[in-house]
Order: sequence, then structure tokens, then C-alpha cells
Amino acid sequence: MDEEHTSGFREACGQCSAVDWGVSDEGRFYCRSCHNVIERTKEVVDPTVFHGSNRISTVVRGARLQAAEPGLVWTQCEGFQWILRNQADALLRLGVHAHFKDAVLCPLWRRYLQTSQQAYTWTAGTRSAGTRTASRARDEDSDVDSESLVSGPISESCSDWSESGDASSQLTPRERRGRGRGRGLMTMRKTLALIHLALVWSREALTLSDLLRLVRGGHVPYINAYQQFPEEMKLINKDALVFRVESVPSHRAVHRDAQSLAVSMQLPAFPPISRRSLIHPELLSLRYLTEANLPDQLHPWFCLLLDRTGLADEAFLTFDPGSRPVLPQYEVQTAAVVVVTMKLLFGLDDQSEWNLSNEAGSHDDSGHMFSLRRWYRLLQAALAGAQQRTRRDVARRQWTAQKPIVLRKGDKCWIMKKKRIAAQVQTCFERLSSCPVDIQDAGPSSFIFRWGDEDGADGPSLHHMKLDGVVSRDRDVLVPSNSSYWHRALRPCKERSCGSHYKEEEASLPHSFVWLLQLFSFLLDVKPSCLYEEVLGVERRLLGCGTFGDTALKRRRTTETETKTKRTRRELCPQTESESDE
Repeated sequence: MDEEHTSGFREACGQCSAVDWGVSDEGRFYCRSCHNVIERTKEVVDPTVFHGSNRISTVVRGARLQAAEPGLVWTQCEGFQWILRNQADALLRLGVHAHFKDAVLCPLWRRYLQTSQQAYTWTAGTRSAGTRTASRARDEDSDVDSESLVSGPISESCSDWSESGDASSQLTPRERRGRGRGRGLMTMRKTLALIHLALVWSREALTLSDLLRLVRGGHVPYINAYQQFPEEMKLINKDALVFRVESVPSHRAVHRDAQSLAVSMQLPAFPPISRRSLIHPELLSLRYLTEANLPDQLHPWFCLLLDRTGLADEAFLTFDPGSRPVLPQYEVQTAAVVVVTMKLLFGLDDQSEWNLSNEAGSHDDSGHMFSLRRWYRLLQAALAGAQQRTRRDVARRQWTAQKPIVLRKGDKCWIMKKKRIAAQVQTCFERLSSCPVDIQDAGPSSFIFRWGDEDGADGPSLHHMKLDGVVSRDRDVLVPSNSSYWHRALRPCKERSCGSHYKEEEASLPHSFVWLLQLFSFLLDVKPSCLYEEVLGVERRLLGCGTFGDTALKRRRTTETETKTKRTRRELCPQTESESDE
């Protein structure tokens, strides 16, 4: 094979004067006699393109005149503007309200630039990203419209590859993790945080978990989002380190960034979250009950628990960065209330729920009564299948960029070679796999499971099932048949200094409770520890133990206990006979 590639090269070796050339695995020419490597390579033929002849051309590495490529003098904030615009346009195509981009996201972006002193300010010293563009726009027209702020960059042309005009003043990734946070520099992860803040302000039904799922599925640009930049915007040097993203951030990380952004931007109180808002737990719970294939009769119990714990109050749900700088995790809180409701009705102590299932199975009308055992078997099979599909989709997904980043001009040769090799491996994978990669991209959906009798469903629907087997009447009041409610020791914790206790307590928790946490954690794409902490917060409010640092909670230093709740159950269940008949 080496003779075929080196037959046209007859120059003598500079060290041993031999004419015996070979080609290494990297495509470099070397002397077989003295193993001297020279600056000469062979060009690999693209395996995805088939021509009439397999001609191999050679490329001599050395100084040569390169044609000047057109470029732009642009700022990194202009790059983030371009990405934010594309992300907003993608959400609009997915059904987000039309006012989201112009009336909400653009003012938030302007406020970020101003509070971080990157634009709309006359600060002395070196101007940061966006100052030149925003100052020019302000001089031309003080009432700048939203399209000019979230549109592409307004820049001056230059004659060669150009990094952003402020790249030299930017920090490295390590510096960004330290001093960069204090300076409020924009990052790719913060673009999702800003989008999330805009969604919460708009009171859209799209939660943070939904946003990250859309990002992971490629429906909202984030991974390799720089590929949508104009050809004139070249990513080299520090720009490549800022805009290159290789993974989707976690729910906790984006939520933390969104909360810190809202505080640093000095945002006012958000619009109130009323019961008619789509992200209110009362409406959001309908979606999660449907997703988990739970009976519809569970929703009134959920609403009662929501009212008793105060989690339905407008003041608690409305985000105010000034007076209460804690951004609610609406989907996680809703799932936590669902878990506590299941504990109240079924026990979830690895014994009570199975006894109730046995009683429901022995009833005359057992075909219409909800059985936790049947539900568990159904959901366990659907969950295993969904997890397998998720792992398969991740393995099939193409994470490498079609437009690779070149950090230095001299690295372009081997970067393009890696791209050709990746294309060859992908082609081989598509030929060997039973289903091509291109067919795997399905449309976005708010649900993971499908319940019903149609083809392709994960199982039969249990929404119409009755809860007669787990509730009973006590003086014309419906109360849970379960007579006790267990909970872990609600010990006092400091929110900032004390982390999650889930790992140390997981082994001692009931298996059915841990499985339910894992189910909703998969649906929300959060860690079970995050959901577990929210469950503890709901229980503190339910049992009157307060929150972090509460004196009543400090007096409750016990191990795992069982609390008899006949009186509590009556307070939680004030339905009369007429109401239950409705």
C-alpha cells in the first residue's frame, strides 16, 4: 500500500540519501531506512463520496500564500445575541407565545447588558462586549427596537480571520469559574438561564425540565450552536473556548444560574402566579398525574394537600428577587406534592401499599378499582423501556460539530482529518445498524409515556380507576384507609452550608418510596436527591415543622418515626358525602 501512495515521490532522504518512503498511520511520509519523518502528508479520500477513480493527491505542508477570508470585527456579546435569537425563534416555532421574544426576552437581555456594564452605560475604561454596538445603536436611535438587539451582529468588515473584538479581555474557562462569576460574564449555560427566566416571567407552561429536554433533543440550539453563526464570524482562540459546548447542563446548574442572574440584574417582582397560570402546581399536577398513569380521583387530594401546606398561595409561588430571592422549582415542587399525596393514601412503607392492593383485589368491583401493585408492574416495564430508549438515543446522537472549531490556523489540517474519520465511522455505523441515525429524530413531545389502547402505547390507561379501595368514610368524611404516616427525622438544616442527605439515607428508605422518587426524577430529568429535598420541605410545611432554622424543628430531634394522623387526615379531607358523590 505504501508503494501506491509514494510512487510519485522520488526525492532522496535528507539524512541517509535513500529513496525508500512509507506512509505512517497519521498520513506522514517517513524514510524506511532511517525513520526520518518529513513535512509531507497524503490527503485521505472522503469515504462518503464515491468518484470514478481513486486518485490520491498530496499536500505539502509549508509556507504558502492563503487567500484572505472575509471576516467581521464582532464582540462576544453579539455572538450570544445571535444564539439567544435562534433559541427564541426555536421556542416560537414550538408554540411559545409570540410576545415572548420581543416583549420579555429582549428587555431582559438589555437589562443584563446594562447591569453588567457591558452596554447602555458610560463607564470609563475599556469597553466590554457589546458596548460598541449598543452605544452606536443608542446614538442613532435612543428607542432601539428588539430586533436590533437580539438580531445578528452589526459589525465592521476586515480582510482576514478575526476573533471577537473583546476576546483578548475575556477570561479563560478556569478564570470564568472564579472571577468571571463576579464580573457577570455571559456563558452558554447562562443563555438557558436567561431563557428560563423569560419563560417564568411569561408564565409559559414550558418548565426548566422541558427546556433542557428540548435542548437535549436538538430542538433548541445549544450544542454546537455556533454553527449557525454567519460565515464572516470566525471562532478562533478564546472565542472557541467560550462558545464550544460539549454537554447539556444539569437542571440544578441552570436553576442556580437563573436565580443568580435575577438577583444580579436587580429584577423587580415577577408577574403573580395565580391558579389560572399554566405553571401553577394545581394545573401542572394534571400533566404529571397523566404522565404517571395515576387515577384522576387523586387530583382533589393533591389540591387539598396543596392548600394545607400553603404551596398554592400566590405569594409563595411568585418570584421576587428583592424580598425573596429563591426561584421556585415549579415542576419539582409539584412532583414532591404528588409523592407526599401518595404517601398519605398508600403509606409507601413496603407493607401498607401491598395490603391495600390485596384488599382492592378482593373487592367485588376490583376491575374498576385502582391497584398499586398493578400500577407498579405497568410503570416498571414502561420505565425500563423508556430508559433503554434514552440510552440508545444518546448513543446514536451525533455530538461532533459539522463545522469544527479551529483554535489555531496550523491545526486545521489534523482537525479536518478527524472530521473525515468521524464521518467514515458514522457511515459504517449507519450501514451496520438496523435503523439509520437520521430516522431517529422524532418531534418534540411534552410526554414520555403514552397510555391507552392504541398501537405503540406503553400500556392501558388507569386514569378512570377509582380510589374506593384506599379511602373510607368516617362520619360522612372521606379519609385514607392508611392509618399512619411515616417520615424521616426532619432535622434542621442550613440551606447553604448543609447539602443533601439522600445518599446517606437511601439504604434505609422503603423501596417503594425510593422507586417513586426515581420515577418522577426520570420524568423531570433531575437527580433523586433534588426531589427528595423538596419532599422533605413539603412534609415540614404539612407537619408544622417550619423551614430551615425553625425552633419547632430544632426540638424535633428524633430518628425515623410514625405519626398517627387520624385528626390530621380529617383536617386534610373535609369532603362531605354530597361532595364525594359529585
